[in-house]
Amino acid sequence: MDTRQNKALVNSFFAVLNEGRLEDLGDYLAADVVDHNKVIHGEPDEPGAAFAAIATQLQALKPYRATVEELIAEGEKVVARITQSGTSSGTHPRMPVPTGRSFENEAIFVFTVADGLIRDMRCVSDRLGLFLQLGWDWPTAD
Repeated sequence: MDTRQNKALVNSFFAVLNEGRLEDLGDYLAADVVDHNKVIHGEPDEPGAAFAAIATQLQALKPYRATVEELIAEGEKVVARITQSGTSSGTHPRMPVPTGRSFENEAIFVFTVADGLIRDMRCVSDRLGLFLQLGWDWPTAD
């Protein structure tokens, strides 16, 4: 795939998230995709764990929406700057109790694409802003 196709794949991945079509994630994510986003997900950094983590997060922040603001691609890498929003509406093992409050913040994802699928992803987002907007206490070390 060329960079244009890689960008289209990533853009379509976010469309699937927005539409809640979890059954279609396998069309965009490799079965052994590694998701390095442990701050909220907390899943093992092992192949395939991302599917359950994404489903759990989408349920906890329903309705979730990602707006792709910018896509940059070079070789097998695609960087997406997004604005994401949602509501603290469901339970999640790594998030405080649902508050019913909404959030909007920016996130930057770095995807590795090979053989037409996302193989690896990393994300940095405004977690402090997320916690403040949702009315959660900032986690402390025990």
